[in-house]
Amino acid sequence: MSHISYEEWEPVIGLEVHVQLNTRSKIFARSPNHFGDEPNTNIEIVDTGQPGALPVLNKEAVDLAIRFGCAINAQVAEFSKFDRKSYFYPDSPRNFQITQFDMPIIIGGEIVADTEGKTKIFQIDHAHLEDDAGMLKHFSDFAGIDYNRAGVPLLEIVTEPCMFSPKEATALATTLKAILEYLDVSDCNMEEGSMRIDTNISVRPKGDKTLRNKVEIKNLNSFSNMEMGIEAEVRRQVRAYTERPKEDPNIVVPSSTVRLDLEKKETVLMRSKEEAKDYRYFPEPDLPPIILTKDYIEKIRKDLPELPHQRFERYTSEFKLSEYNASILVNDKSLSNYYETALKSCKNASALCNWITVEFVGRFKDSGAPLYKSGILPEHIAKLVTFIDSKKITGRIAKEVADIMVQKPGKDPEIIIKENPNFQAIHDTSAIEPFVDEVLSANAQSVEDFKNGKDKAFNFLVGQVMKLSKGKASPDVVKELLIKKIS
Repeated sequence: MSHISYEEWEPVIGLEVHVQLNTRSKIFARSPNHFGDEPNTNIEIVDTGQPGALPVLNKEAVDLAIRFGCAINAQVAEFSKFDRKSYFYPDSPRNFQITQFDMPIIIGGEIVADTEGKTKIFQIDHAHLEDDAGMLKHFSDFAGIDYNRAGVPLLEIVTEPCMFSPKEATALATTLKAILEYLDVSDCNMEEGSMRIDTNISVRPKGDKTLRNKVEIKNLNSFSNMEMGIEAEVRRQVRAYTERPKEDPNIVVPSSTVRLDLEKKETVLMRSKEEAKDYRYFPEPDLPPIILTKDYIEKIRKDLPELPHQRFERYTSEFKLSEYNASILVNDKSLSNYYETALKSCKNASALCNWITVEFVGRFKDSGAPLYKSGILPEHIAKLVTFIDSKKITGRIAKEVADIMVQKPGKDPEIIIKENPNFQAIHDTSAIEPFVDEVLSANAQSVEDFKNGKDKAFNFLVGQVMKLSKGKASPDVVKELLIKKIS
């Protein structure tokens, strides 16, 4: 319906992000926390809800939650407790989830994200620890359950409703993912489900400050799907309010849970919302509260690594990288670490950044393989950039060397250049002189222009000589000879 005006409406978005923590074992049991194993092999009595099996808290999961809390300047609660959330579903064998209801471990906090050229601060409401459920797998005539995931530690991060466009929501989610990866709190692999995002969306007339009913989109497993889902749900709500302007907004858009239909690019109703009282929350009787000391929290705070936004600021201020290039590196922790390693043996930070993010990453675009897993050593790219800077080779030769580095990962560019006579830059004046003479006699006008003070003309002459020498002449020798001959 094209006549609906979206200009008069403002979306309000909040995220609930579930991240699986990088612990070796599960949150309340000793079974391994490991993805991709044979179904039902990483389980013990606690994971499958055997009568009388008692949970024991994994300290590592608590430490990772504290780490995240410190990184976003949240209040880490010195006293927090676990609660039971009752619901019946085959993937939860004991018929309740152990979570933190009213006294979570992390309270408040903020995340600084760069969106559309602006830096925004997004508020976090809280983050709490809980355990994951098993996985239901549907086959043609039956369903099976894999309990390997049951009991995997989760940190659920709940933001304030502080985003007002799909782009802002994606910016926050991307930054959050980077922070968790830099902290080693989670590997955030969305394909494997170790980062899952539920999105809460409501829309209201512009200028209105009240919040209307929110609709939750469940389990969006990529940022592009998330953006598509938010856009579809905003359209659906605006359409509903516009078509029924006289009715009570609470009836027009009831609180509900939807999923994204990727084919139709539309959201589809799953169920109407449960209330908290439906879950019959009560304190978990089998686990004592988590009691932390200030010293314990501070010790973890002191060990925090450099975080994405700090790295972004270092790249833009110290290395003078463009904001675009800095964010390409920073948002991919492994690529950024690769760049850091290469920097140790290369002085030219911005040229190195271009060679890594444009030339090399570009050469792997089609294969989909990440550069840092390619076998090409970061030191080798650093060496290539240094060769260009020291005029040992020209940029044009460097691109050909890069092609060979991609075909033979791990091969030193120095050896590639030595083995190929075509890759040696010509410094020998007697070899370059004939090219210079030829260009000068063919371009009398450009020579005149240069004598009349036009620098562009000189660059043109240099370019022509380089072309004749197939890019092999040393540009410095070419410039020297041209000046000598013209004057």
